[in-house]
Amino acid sequence: MKSAGILRTNPDFRRYWLSSTLSTLGSQLSLLAFPLLVLSIGGSAAQAGTVATCSLVARTLLRLPAGHLADRIDRRMIMVGTDLVRLVALASIPLASALGELGQVHLLCVAVVEGAATALFSPAATIAVRDVVPETDLTDALSRSQTAMASSSLIGPFLGGWLFTVDPILPFAVDAASYGVSALLLLRMGTLPSRKVADSERDNRLTAGLRWLTHQRALLAALLFAAGINIVSAAAQTTMVVSLRQSGAGGTAIGAVMACAGIGGLLGAAAAPWLIKRNPAGRLFLLIGTVWALGLAVFSATTQPWTVGPVLVVVVFFSPPAGIVVGRAMLVLAPRDLLGRVSTATGLLMAGLASAGPVLAGSFVDSMGGSRTWLILAGTAAVVTVLSSAHLLRETSLDATGDDDHAQNRGDADTDAPDERPADEPSPGQAAPDATEPVGLVPAPPAPHRGTGGS
Repeated sequence: MKSAGILRTNPDFRRYWLSSTLSTLGSQLSLLAFPLLVLSIGGSAAQAGTVATCSLVARTLLRLPAGHLADRIDRRMIMVGTDLVRLVALASIPLASALGELGQVHLLCVAVVEGAATALFSPAATIAVRDVVPETDLTDALSRSQTAMASSSLIGPFLGGWLFTVDPILPFAVDAASYGVSALLLLRMGTLPSRKVADSERDNRLTAGLRWLTHQRALLAALLFAAGINIVSAAAQTTMVVSLRQSGAGGTAIGAVMACAGIGGLLGAAAAPWLIKRNPAGRLFLLIGTVWALGLAVFSATTQPWTVGPVLVVVVFFSPPAGIVVGRAMLVLAPRDLLGRVSTATGLLMAGLASAGPVLAGSFVDSMGGSRTWLILAGTAAVVTVLSSAHLLRETSLDATGDDDHAQNRGDADTDAPDERPADEPSPGQAAPDATEPVGLVPAPPAPHRGTGGS
């Protein structure tokens, strides 16, 4: 199977990709519409923020249990079931509005239910990629998923805002419909689940994923890099908006600059397979971190939107390849019976610190000003890059093996589907799951797919 045609030649991945793209776009529609709807029915700004916070809390609390569940039962049924739950939850908003019963409590409950369902969906969706995509096509598959996610993130909020002006309930009706279509597509996936591991051989501990990660030195170094860049990125968003506003930029200019991040992510996801194929992981991470550090340093010297925007495109352009490298490594290296818990543990490590980014950025801007804050962020990116790359430059365990020549050298045919291999059998080029030394691929991944299937 040629990776360039994975959407055309792999019908199960095509259904999965369409499912996740539609539901992610639907969720982006309601992302902006939720706080607007709260305000439109008389709620305060604090109540609008509470809705989003409760959804995030539900996702965080259920993250590890969700991974444990995905390792134990049929992942496709989890995905279909949670899509249907989200369909009912979102559809209740138009229904309640039509009956004249829509209120703050109802919206809060919908946000919590959707957040909980999304938490259960995500690890199952991560494993589903590994079930339907051969190892040699993972880089291309993850790149296409990143492209779809970036496109949805770029288009969704604008489209959601427009739909809200047509009718405040319309974004939620469209979001509910996207979950219904997603469920139908997932039901048509024909790939059989991987062979189950016997209960006597299974590690049933909730923290098994975290324990496994502690033995993966190269992957932990990559996660350190991703976590550091994520907190810098989260802080940069707040710093960017505040700095531009303080310099006198209007809302339209600020919106255009922030849209440049989406453009950079979209272009970077499309170019990721090319970059990954030509750069070992260590060199790629060093390149990405260097671009981030230099770009943030440029922001300290200017607040002109038409200068900041193009630089932001370049900075974000190099980020998707890092997420694909980490995601691919996690999907291939982790024992099949631990994939759910490893994916959620990876997500916790990568995103756990990022939530502190906006608060820290706001404090720094208030106390030191925007210019110094940008320099602090640039220095942080540089330190994280040095700490991570120093180890990864000596490692080959995370390097991609996406072309046919490498697959043949490893004796791994492109047509070998992942689900034909026993769950406890190592992938080609991978050490045994219980090995104490770092396991890896033969030299040539948000992160697990963030928000797959909506959120």
